[in-house]
Amino acid sequence: MKPKIVFVINYFYPDYASTGQLLTELCLHIQKDFHIIVIAAQPEDMNADNSLGTRFTNDRLQDIEIIRIRLPKQDKKNKWSRLRYIAAYFFYANLLVLRQRNINILYTISTPPILGGFIGSIGKFFKRAKHIYNIQDFNPEQAEAVSFMKNKSLYRIAKWVDTLNCKYADHIITVGHDMQETLYKRFANRAITANTVINNWTDEQEIVPLPKKHPRVQEFIHTHGWQNKFIVMYSGNMGLYYDLENLIQITKELAHFEDMKFVFIGDGAVKAEMEAFVSSNRLNNVAFLPFQLKSDLKFSLNAADVHLVVNQKGIKGVSVPSKIYGVMAAGKPILGVLEEGSEACRLIQASGCGVVAEPQDYTAVTKKLTYLYKLKRDELAGMGMKGREYLDQHLKREQSLDKYRSLLLSI
Repeated sequence: MKPKIVFVINYFYPDYASTGQLLTELCLHIQKDFHIIVIAAQPEDMNADNSLGTRFTNDRLQDIEIIRIRLPKQDKKNKWSRLRYIAAYFFYANLLVLRQRNINILYTISTPPILGGFIGSIGKFFKRAKHIYNIQDFNPEQAEAVSFMKNKSLYRIAKWVDTLNCKYADHIITVGHDMQETLYKRFANRAITANTVINNWTDEQEIVPLPKKHPRVQEFIHTHGWQNKFIVMYSGNMGLYYDLENLIQITKELAHFEDMKFVFIGDGAVKAEMEAFVSSNRLNNVAFLPFQLKSDLKFSLNAADVHLVVNQKGIKGVSVPSKIYGVMAAGKPILGVLEEGSEACRLIQASGCGVVAEPQDYTAVTKKLTYLYKLKRDELAGMGMKGREYLDQHLKREQSLDKYRSLLLSI
């Protein structure tokens, strides 16, 4: 009989937000080795009115059983709305875990903050299962870096709770070496829970380097009127942890380069503020687009001459911007606005696929981007391809998935 593993992950197929796609691919990879049950939030677009319908629905993806939780509609810009959503998820996810029988492994992630790990701790205690805690982001450190709340005592309590989650877990997975260092700091000189670093990934067979003259890349560029433009692209979440609301200022400083176009693709909490800056300064060198279809992503990524991979100051050791893997797969050069020693910075430096400036040093960011702009185009292209070569050697999807499989089979 196959061991039973229960994943408690708020995003799952067909919802590819956040870690949804990564965890879906992981479950598909190990489904022949385990009896898998996934407890996940119901995607909002599966029910036009989330206030109606049954609380739990059963679904299936190949051999994977899925239990979906209907939750209150969430306004991500409203703290109380987010807290209501998180509280409901926490309550019902715990209820579903406690209903499960004969669990061998309980797998949780660090979302929602603190509570994701706490679900694992509660489940381990009551179900006597092994708990695997996958930390994609360290909280409250991430929230503290952007001053999400003013109350310092709440941060201390939250950190204490999540450190207990880490102590009580049977194995911890972090997604960057800098995050592993943060884990060690949490434990100070005390015995630390067994842990492993496994990088996130992208589908490097789907995201491949394409020349700008490729018909679909050309179509994307021509549709938006960006012919003969040097395109600087940010593609991803425009949330609180990237300093984009301040980084947008460099577009004004570089407006004298008439053929330079800044393209921001995605959505998030600070997008409106960024758009307001562009509008108030009457900048015509900036464009905003919504998230692209997954099937079109390789064409939009390859339209760029340079990609921005950025994090807010204080995020080193707390989170890794997963977008770096897609950019490296596309073979595009990177301007990293990242702290020295962070995982993404380490990947850029180890591969030679770009240049890095410190967060909040906007003068340095401007200088680094100007340097890339003035490089010969074949030199710039060669720099980007170094990222693809490094990814093919060290960061392939199958490599990370096999590490997960080996680890879970050993528990």
